[in-house]
Amino acid sequence: MSRTWDLVILGGGTAGLVAARTAAALGARVALVEAGRPGGDCLWTGCVPSKSLIAAARVAAEARTGHRFGVEVDRVEIDFAAVMAHVHSAIEAIEPHDSADTLRGYGVAVHSGRGRLTHDLAVEVNGTRLRARNVLLATGSEPMLPPVDGLPDAGALTTDTIWDLAELPDRLTVLGGGTTGCELAQAFARLGSRVTLVEGAARLLSSEDPDASLVVTRALEADDVRVLTGTRASAASAGSLALDDGQVVGHDALLVATGRHPRTSDLGLERAGVDLDDHGFVRVDEHLRTTNPRVFAAGDLTGHPQLTHVAGVHGSVAAINALLGLRRTPETKVVPRVTFTDPEVAAVGVSTADAEQDKDLSVLTERYTGLDRAITEGRPEGFTRLVVDKKGRVVGATVVGPRAGESLAELVLAIKQGARARDLVGSMHAYPTYADAAWNAAITRTMNRLSRPIPRTLVRGRLRLRRARPRR
Repeated sequence: MSRTWDLVILGGGTAGLVAARTAAALGARVALVEAGRPGGDCLWTGCVPSKSLIAAARVAAEARTGHRFGVEVDRVEIDFAAVMAHVHSAIEAIEPHDSADTLRGYGVAVHSGRGRLTHDLAVEVNGTRLRARNVLLATGSEPMLPPVDGLPDAGALTTDTIWDLAELPDRLTVLGGGTTGCELAQAFARLGSRVTLVEGAARLLSSEDPDASLVVTRALEADDVRVLTGTRASAASAGSLALDDGQVVGHDALLVATGRHPRTSDLGLERAGVDLDDHGFVRVDEHLRTTNPRVFAAGDLTGHPQLTHVAGVHGSVAAINALLGLRRTPETKVVPRVTFTDPEVAAVGVSTADAEQDKDLSVLTERYTGLDRAITEGRPEGFTRLVVDKKGRVVGATVVGPRAGESLAELVLAIKQGARARDLVGSMHAYPTYADAAWNAAITRTMNRLSRPIPRTLVRGRLRLRRARPRR
């Protein structure tokens, strides 16, 4: 009699890996099916390679601008082959954590191949039938090409293929001004490519705070990126991109970074009674259960934010719910996000735009022109912005500046725990740091409230009473 698995996971990216480890830690019989290499997009084509490239590009930029601090560098030379070797070495260093052998060490059975659901909730892979009490879908997403004439035949690169470049493109066009497009446009420009960034929306990073968008745009332009916003691609061919305003942009390489769509094809979803929503994502309830009560889903294919940390947390929650019959609800509101440009843009919770439409919310801004750490590093262009409700609780934040992602961590916790601005004031912060900005914003709010008529009267009355007492 064949074994019945407590959980069969389709997909070995972040959601699937975390789910498998969680299930194994609970003592479950768990199998993971992966068509490619465990580790998913984050390891092979996303977070790890992009941040490695950004690190190399940052060193080049700092060398060129060292004269601001009296450090003269005669010439910056880029060895692109060595840069890409660094990128791939980072992947190789991290890959063992996600490997099939490591999973097997946890007690996870790993099957290589494309898994498909059956009508009786088994998973077929390479002629093998895996009987399952529960299934977790975690097949992720893949780059999407927009409907531009000629684009499929124009030899466009995506985040799946750009890491195979052997030579630095002299001229690079980046289509898409979201997080990925901005990060890679700046990185390649700093490494020496002549970069044109094309974005159809009126501004870059259109989902972020407008001031953050402006700071990033100026930073990219300072790195000699040609930024074209409010214009869309109308046709593509090998070597050129035509825009709807009549411009034609020539290039040696074209990178498309306009979004991703879920990997849901050929999974047997219809046979298992798993529905998709109108956008092609797997439909899940608040507990990550699909329309088949024994099938759960986590990660990019659910329509939740396509972020590695979201996939990991949701993968764990889905595994626990499936195995233990619990109804845990994954976090979907307090979700941090970071754009790793220089400066970085980090945000969480209620946005500035939403706050401006709500009379019960107020926005506190601390600009880095007066922040001591920013002054010492010559980085005055950033800011920290807090959204606070009428009870003084921090409900949103945007941080723009060096290491903004690290500064955001405190604010994520504050929002999650319902902390008030005065709680930030009462917590000692190391000096000098960029995290001082949130602290200073909270202090300013507290001082402004103390200056109101009633608090001011109470404080001054207290002072008068103290003065009237005889000294001992």
